Amino acid sequence: MAAKKKISLVLADVDGTLVNEAKVLTPRAQRAVRALHEANIHFAITSGRPPRGMAMLFDALNLDTPIAGFNGGLFVARDLTILEERIVPVEVAREAVALIRDRGLDAWVYRGNEWLIAKPDAPHVAREAWTVKFEPKVVTDVAENLQRVAKIVGVSDDTKKMRRCEADAQTAFGSRASATRSQSYYLDVTNKDANKGAVVEYLAQHLGVKAEEIATIGDQPNDVLMFERSGFSIAMGNASDEVKAQASAVTDSYNDEGFAKAMERFILDTV
Repeated sequence: MAAKKKISLVLADVDGTLVNEAKVLTPRAQRAVRALHEANIHFAITSGRPPRGMAMLFDALNLDTPIAGFNGGLFVARDLTILEERIVPVEVAREAVALIRDRGLDAWVYRGNEWLIAKPDAPHVAREAWTVKFEPKVVTDVAENLQRVAKIVGVSDDTKKMRRCEADAQTAFGSRASATRSQSYYLDVTNKDANKGAVVEYLAQHLGVKAEEIATIGDQPNDVLMFERSGFSIAMGNASDEVKAQASAVTDSYNDEGFAKAMERFILDTV
């Protein structure tokens, strides 16, 4: 069913949603965004990626809205000018790195435009560098570089370790920081006000749009926060049952044009 209400803004997650498994923005997805513009509906993106790691999308989507990187830890304009920055307090960053390591995960640190790692051959490093189109900086110890940190990431392909670390981080930090998985293998620790629910609030205020007129679309647990703050929410077909249960509607997988189909069916009502 369509949203059945006025939609003034669509806010989309990137990986697992806007782009497919190969990290490609398909022509049909581009056409869908162009159709939103033509219908006078704002379009914005948010991701755990650094803003620099989404730059390849700015022109392709003709973005004119603030871009929310690091799950809302950093808002930038299309030219990467910083609009607002929400950093992780040093003491929280220190605790986060220690907790991540104690649970057997690799720790990455994002600070400004830098991506800091200790092991260049660790899982997901090469793939992430290809995805964001820039290389990490290898340091002896990421825990020695915790000033003005935008995001700390725990990385592992062990699902049980990831779930345990996420739960432990949420318990340890409480209201001091946000800790949620942006992918099954990434746990993102950001400023307490840097989450996708806060992105909805920021865009609503910045663009003068009511929250009930915002539609959101995503696939991961950290997208549920923006589902809860928006008037209409769409889960991708590749999302877990838990995520799907929190959405207003469900579309097809990211490998089956799920994003474009959702725009056509639920927002533009063209099919």
